[in-house]
Amino acid sequence: MVQGFGIRTLTAIGLVAVAAIAVFLLGHDVQATLVTLIGGVAAVLTAAGTSEIAVDPDQPPASTDAPPLDLGDVLEAIVEPILIVTEGRVTQANAPARALLGGHILGQNVRLAIRHPAAAERLVGPIAPGTAEPIDLVGLGTLDQRWQMRVALGAGGQRIVHLIDQTGNYAAERMRVDFVANASHELRTPLASILGYIETLSDEAGEDAALRGRFLKIMDDEARRMQRLVEDLISLSRIEAEKYRLPDRAVDLADLVGEVRAEIVKGRIVLDLGDGVSAVTGDRVQLSQMLHNLVGNAIKYGRADAPVTVRLWQDAGMVRLSVADQGDGIPSEHIPRLTERFYRVDPGRSRAGGGTGLGLAIVKHIVERHRGRLDIASVVGTGTTVSIVLPAHGVKG
Repeated sequence: MVQGFGIRTLTAIGLVAVAAIAVFLLGHDVQATLVTLIGGVAAVLTAAGTSEIAVDPDQPPASTDAPPLDLGDVLEAIVEPILIVTEGRVTQANAPARALLGGHILGQNVRLAIRHPAAAERLVGPIAPGTAEPIDLVGLGTLDQRWQMRVALGAGGQRIVHLIDQTGNYAAERMRVDFVANASHELRTPLASILGYIETLSDEAGEDAALRGRFLKIMDDEARRMQRLVEDLISLSRIEAEKYRLPDRAVDLADLVGEVRAEIVKGRIVLDLGDGVSAVTGDRVQLSQMLHNLVGNAIKYGRADAPVTVRLWQDAGMVRLSVADQGDGIPSEHIPRLTERFYRVDPGRSRAGGGTGLGLAIVKHIVERHRGRLDIASVVGTGTTVSIVLPAHGVKG
């Protein structure tokens, strides 16, 4: 037992015991005596645990002569491009830097290694410690890449050049700006129309009953167009907010297809539902919205006298759904962009049909939230088929 504690620890415990006895003799207060004794011993043992108890006298002391970390190993462990510049030349560069700028940059003048007018002064000019702002670079790597360069001074006068890939942030910001611009345009157009007709009706045109009725019908159509757009924007925002929250309800897609068919009165819808199709794990409201968008698009862009075919079948642990129309089809160059917000193959026809340009974007986000896959195939002059694959209930996607 004595070997478990150091002499200083035992001495300290003894002093705590003496202090506790003194407290008892002075006040005859048992509670205060116990607090003094227990608190003091606990404090001593805590201190001993961080110093003496951890030390085994039979173990030799740990060596303090471990070799220092090699700077090259440290640089190679960093996933972003890093360069060390000494007297204007690249003396070290990690693998990401060599992949971006080329292996020949070692030993090269840094202004040749990073050929960019905005970077030249920072790479070789004076730098005030702690005041250097990052520099945005375009043209390193591929043309669509965006990089941010930070330069810091090392203790030996070297420059540490850190390149940060901002391509994803740039693309996201560009999408946000485009989205706001498109949404503003889509709302401004019907709003301007409504205001114009209101102004006209407030003048002499309001006295003509037939003209007033025609104008009011146009205003109503434009207001409803704005309403659909606002509803789609809210829906898209809600779906994106729930993107990482997996649905947890079993949804019978065959029943849902039947409901959607009954609700859509326009067009002829032919169902081809396989036997024994499993339920999917999903959000019933969102899956219904997905079906309405797909069937609605097929009716809108298919030929008036041609059916829209909805197929549903089981494929191992997956449930497959397809919606096919017999319309004009879509040229192949447009297909990759069909799920972009506000993208339209034929803007005039889409707006005339009441489309907001968000239908397939909403479908894509619903499918992604359900851990499924969306495919679009089209043949010009024949028609378009949109296919959805969703994990069956109980199967992880």
